[in-house]
Amino acid sequence: MTDVSQAFAELKRGAEEILVEDELLEKLKTGKPLKIKAGFDPTAPDLHLGHTVLINKLRQFQLQGHEVIFLIGDFTGLIGDPTGKNVTRKPLTKADVLANAETYKEQVFKILDPEKTTVAFNSTWMEKLGAAGMLKLASRQTVARMMERDDFKKRYAGGQSIAIHEFMYPLVQGWDSVALESDVELGGTDQKFNLLMGRELQKSEGQRPQTVLMMPLLEGLDGVQKMSKSLGNYIGITDSPSDMFGKIMSISDVLMWRYYELLSFKPLEEIAAYKTDIEKGKNPRDVKIDLAKELIERFHDQGAAQAAHDEFINRFQKGAMPDEMPEFTLTPEDGEIAIANLLKEAGLVASTSDAYRMIKQGAAKIDGEKVTDRSLTIKSNSEAVYQVGKRKFARVKVK
Repeated sequence: MTDVSQAFAELKRGAEEILVEDELLEKLKTGKPLKIKAGFDPTAPDLHLGHTVLINKLRQFQLQGHEVIFLIGDFTGLIGDPTGKNVTRKPLTKADVLANAETYKEQVFKILDPEKTTVAFNSTWMEKLGAAGMLKLASRQTVARMMERDDFKKRYAGGQSIAIHEFMYPLVQGWDSVALESDVELGGTDQKFNLLMGRELQKSEGQRPQTVLMMPLLEGLDGVQKMSKSLGNYIGITDSPSDMFGKIMSISDVLMWRYYELLSFKPLEEIAAYKTDIEKGKNPRDVKIDLAKELIERFHDQGAAQAAHDEFINRFQKGAMPDEMPEFTLTPEDGEIAIANLLKEAGLVASTSDAYRMIKQGAAKIDGEKVTDRSLTIKSNSEAVYQVGKRKFARVKVK
């Protein structure tokens, strides 16, 4: 992009915080390619969509002509990132780290251009630093400064142990920025302390401090906890197309917009048009289908995306619905009707309180998709099949 303001707006998309915005804008105005760094510890063999939030942002920088560095923390992985943990993480073996790193490289190139991506390993410079260098690095910060980290502070206050080697993690991550002379580092909001450490160490080494761009942590399928394999609320980028489609269709309509903002490559104008269409009566399910197909096509291919869509329709909609069912036409006075009232007027529940109970149990569906929001309203100019339980169906048109 030649328009700096347009480039800056695209890079800010979905970002939680940029430190410092004016610095990033100034760097972009120089017209010189910037070194953009994002680090990933290979602690598990597979990535999930939560990891790709940062990779997607790397792609945006890459498309604008900047130098992207996908940093694999094979050294920091041996320490174990203490961020957000209330216990000391179990360090991985060197063999585990290297095996996981290989799968990371394969998966990340489903998003990034391999010809324009530098894959770096922080053991390259950290092993050269040696014991003396590590001691010198440790002398750069005090225990009091480390205890400013929220997770360390909470663990200490709660009487939970903090291993001394955990204090080295933010220092090593910061030293990565020095070694790479990065202009911008990307990270999650939970990485703020570590990211700012990079700025401090760069200043002390006479380098221009990196700009820190923090992305939010993507919520998992439950819409509450951050996406995590340990919590089982994740969508793996190596999941089968059918599993990926089903999981994406299970998210709430509210969470769908969050996924569009952080995971979709569609222009912001196109996403805004989706929202307008839904306000005019378009079924959110159809918009969610587009999201599912886009993501499956990215990690598999177009044919797999269409096949997953067809399978979902056959399994959860056509196959689950009877050929004949009652039909109702409702004309709400204010142009919309609450889901609980609709279910009651369609004879699918005895009362609105019964409707709320069925929604809570996951027994209410619209075109085969579970209703998760009890405050959902259905707007005029819409038609869908509503279901409660396994046997109650009604086709309802809202005029």
